[in-house]
Amino acid sequence: MTETVFMPTLLPRLQRRARRLCRTRDDAEDLAQEAALRLLQRLAKNNDVDRPEHYAMILLHNLARQNWRQRQETEELADDMAQTAPAAPGRIACAELRAAIAGLPCEQADLMARLLEGESSPRAIAQQTGLPLGTVMSRLARARARLRKELDVEGSVEELL
Repeated sequence: MTETVFMPTLLPRLQRRARRLCRTRDDAEDLAQEAALRLLQRLAKNNDVDRPEHYAMILLHNLARQNWRQRQETEELADDMAQTAPAAPGRIACAELRAAIAGLPCEQADLMARLLEGESSPRAIAQQTGLPLGTVMSRLARARARLRKELDVEGSVEELL
Protein backbone atom coordinates (compact mmCIF):
# COMPACT_ATOMS: atom_id res chain seq x y z
CA MET A 1 0.00 0.00 0.00
CA THR A 2 1.09 3.55 -0.62
CA GLU A 3 0.35 4.62 2.98
CA THR A 4 3.22 2.58 4.35
CA VAL A 5 5.60 3.94 1.71
CA PHE A 6 5.13 7.67 2.37
CA MET A 7 4.21 7.59 6.10
CA PRO A 8 7.82 7.35 7.42
CA THR A 9 8.72 10.53 5.54
CA LEU A 10 5.41 12.29 6.12
CA LEU A 11 5.20 11.93 9.91
CA PRO A 12 8.44 13.87 10.66
CA ARG A 13 7.30 16.65 8.31
CA LEU A 14 3.93 16.79 10.08
CA GLN A 15 5.66 16.91 13.47
CA ARG A 16 7.94 19.78 12.40
CA ARG A 17 5.00 21.78 11.09
CA ALA A 18 2.94 20.96 14.20
CA ARG A 19 5.71 22.29 16.47
CA ARG A 20 5.23 25.69 14.84
CA LEU A 21 1.50 25.54 15.49
CA CYS A 22 1.49 24.31 19.10
CA ARG A 23 2.76 25.60 22.40
CA THR A 24 4.32 22.39 23.63
CA ARG A 25 6.16 19.52 22.00
CA ASP A 26 3.63 17.02 23.37
CA ASP A 27 0.73 18.94 21.83
CA ALA A 28 2.60 19.02 18.52
CA GLU A 29 3.14 15.25 18.61
CA ASP A 30 -0.53 14.67 19.36
CA LEU A 31 -1.59 17.00 16.57
CA ALA A 32 0.71 15.35 14.00
CA GLN A 33 -0.46 11.88 14.99
CA GLU A 34 -4.10 12.92 14.78
CA ALA A 35 -3.57 14.33 11.28
CA ALA A 36 -1.75 11.15 10.19
CA LEU A 37 -4.48 8.97 11.67
CA ARG A 38 -7.23 10.86 9.88
CA LEU A 39 -5.30 10.64 6.62
CA LEU A 40 -4.92 6.88 7.02
CA GLN A 41 -8.64 6.53 7.83
CA ARG A 42 -9.53 8.53 4.72
CA LEU A 43 -7.24 6.41 2.55
CA ALA A 44 -8.61 3.18 4.04
CA LYS A 45 -12.22 4.19 3.28
CA ASN A 46 -11.62 5.32 -0.27
CA ASN A 47 -8.44 6.15 -2.06
CA ASP A 48 -9.71 9.44 -3.50
CA VAL A 49 -6.86 11.58 -2.13
CA ASP A 50 -4.64 12.62 -5.03
CA ARG A 51 -1.90 14.30 -2.97
CA PRO A 52 -1.80 12.67 0.49
CA GLU A 53 1.01 14.88 1.80
CA HIS A 54 -0.85 18.05 0.83
CA TYR A 55 -4.07 16.67 2.32
CA ALA A 56 -2.25 15.80 5.56
CA MET A 57 -0.87 19.35 5.90
CA ILE A 58 -4.35 20.82 5.39
CA LEU A 59 -5.69 18.39 7.99
CA LEU A 60 -2.94 19.46 10.38
CA HIS A 61 -3.76 23.16 10.01
CA ASN A 62 -7.49 22.58 10.35
CA LEU A 63 -6.96 20.53 13.51
CA ALA A 64 -4.71 23.26 14.94
CA ARG A 65 -7.38 25.90 14.25
CA GLN A 66 -10.00 23.71 15.85
CA ASN A 67 -7.82 23.35 18.96
CA TRP A 68 -7.24 27.11 19.13
CA ARG A 69 -10.96 27.78 19.01
CA GLN A 70 -11.72 25.22 21.69
CA ARG A 71 -8.92 26.42 23.96
CA GLN A 72 -10.26 29.87 24.78
CA GLU A 73 -8.74 31.08 28.01
CA THR A 74 -11.41 31.54 30.63
CA GLU A 75 -11.18 32.80 34.14
CA GLU A 76 -12.57 30.70 36.94
CA LEU A 77 -15.59 32.44 38.39
CA ALA A 78 -15.75 33.10 42.09
CA ASP A 79 -19.01 33.40 43.99
CA ASP A 80 -18.79 37.17 44.31
CA MET A 81 -18.08 37.62 40.58
CA ALA A 82 -21.44 36.24 39.54
CA GLN A 83 -23.32 38.96 41.36
CA THR A 84 -23.77 42.53 40.29
CA ALA A 85 -24.14 45.32 42.76
CA PRO A 86 -27.76 46.36 43.11
CA ALA A 87 -28.60 49.78 41.72
CA ALA A 88 -31.49 50.42 44.10
CA PRO A 89 -29.47 51.72 47.09
CA GLY A 90 -27.71 54.30 44.93
CA ARG A 91 -30.97 55.41 43.37
CA ILE A 92 -32.62 55.68 46.76
CA ALA A 93 -29.71 57.74 48.08
CA CYS A 94 -29.95 60.09 45.08
CA ALA A 95 -33.71 60.48 45.56
CA GLU A 96 -33.22 61.22 49.27
CA LEU A 97 -30.53 63.79 48.44
CA ARG A 98 -32.76 65.51 45.88
CA ALA A 99 -35.63 65.62 48.39
CA ALA A 100 -33.33 67.05 51.07
CA ILE A 101 -32.05 69.70 48.63
CA ALA A 102 -35.64 70.65 47.80
CA GLY A 103 -36.20 71.22 51.55
CA LEU A 104 -33.35 73.75 51.80
CA PRO A 105 -34.01 77.49 51.83
CA CYS A 106 -34.51 78.82 48.27
CA GLU A 107 -31.12 80.55 47.94
CA GLN A 108 -29.26 77.43 49.10
CA ALA A 109 -31.44 75.03 47.07
CA ASP A 110 -30.80 77.08 43.92
CA LEU A 111 -27.04 76.88 44.37
CA MET A 112 -27.12 73.15 45.17
CA ALA A 113 -29.32 72.55 42.10
CA ARG A 114 -26.63 74.20 39.97
CA LEU A 115 -24.11 71.78 41.48
CA LEU A 116 -26.39 68.86 40.59
CA GLU A 117 -26.59 70.12 37.02
CA GLY A 118 -22.82 69.77 36.76
CA GLU A 119 -21.42 73.17 37.67
CA SER A 120 -18.61 72.53 40.14
CA SER A 121 -16.93 75.90 40.43
CA PRO A 122 -18.22 78.41 43.01
CA ARG A 123 -16.68 81.17 40.89
CA ALA A 124 -18.74 80.11 37.83
CA ILE A 125 -21.89 79.91 39.97
CA ALA A 126 -21.17 83.39 41.31
CA GLN A 127 -20.84 84.71 37.76
CA GLN A 128 -24.08 83.01 36.68
CA THR A 129 -26.11 84.29 39.62
CA GLY A 130 -24.44 87.67 39.99
CA LEU A 131 -23.73 86.99 43.68
CA PRO A 132 -20.38 87.70 45.33
CA LEU A 133 -18.05 84.69 45.49
CA GLY A 134 -17.97 84.77 49.31
CA THR A 135 -21.78 84.65 49.48
CA VAL A 136 -21.93 81.66 47.14
CA MET A 137 -19.27 79.80 49.14
CA SER A 138 -20.92 80.48 52.50
CA ARG A 139 -24.37 79.44 51.22
CA LEU A 140 -22.94 76.24 49.78
CA ALA A 141 -21.13 75.52 53.05
CA ARG A 142 -24.34 76.02 55.06
CA ALA A 143 -26.33 73.91 52.60
CA ARG A 144 -23.80 71.05 52.81
CA ALA A 145 -23.77 71.21 56.62
CA ARG A 146 -27.56 71.06 56.72
CA LEU A 147 -27.66 68.16 54.25
CA ARG A 148 -25.09 66.22 56.30
CA LYS A 149 -27.23 66.72 59.37
CA GLU A 150 -30.54 65.83 57.68
CA LEU A 151 -29.18 62.80 55.83
CA ASP A 152 -27.10 61.70 58.80
CA VAL A 153 -24.05 61.43 56.55
CA GLU A 154 -20.57 61.46 57.98
CA GLY A 155 -17.91 63.09 55.87
CA SER A 156 -18.81 65.45 53.10
CA VAL A 157 -21.92 65.83 51.02
CA GLU A 158 -19.63 66.77 48.12
CA GLU A 159 -18.93 63.07 47.72
CA LEU A 160 -22.62 62.58 46.95
CA LEU A 161 -22.69 65.43 44.45
